[in-house]
Amino acid sequence: MGIQNWSETIILVNLASEPQMGEELQTVVDMIRRRSRDIVVDFSEVDIITSSSIAKLLKLRKNLADGDHRLVLSGVKAKTRNIFTVTGLDVVFEFVEDQFLALAGLQMAGA
Repeated sequence: MGIQNWSETIILVNLASEPQMGEELQTVVDMIRRRSRDIVVDFSEVDIITSSSIAKLLKLRKNLADGDHRLVLSGVKAKTRNIFTVTGLDVVFEFVEDQFLALAGLQMAGA
């Protein structure tokens, strides 16, 4: 788990399960205040998400959109994806199957 500067323009966040997930997301929110970049958040280790973490993701998305950057969620398991669908947030966030496709897509878009 952790936060990596994957490139000069992309941050990769490998989330831990709750409650550490909320702390990691807050760290990323604080990081982009200094320098906004595209962000890939990998959910492959996450089984469930809380409303607090969803709120942090929404805040992160808004901050990135204000700076014309993207937030991509990858590796979201079906159970967690259902939470996004039920709340109507499946159309708000960008989902990609895995972190490698997300990273490649952001790199190609920036090229």
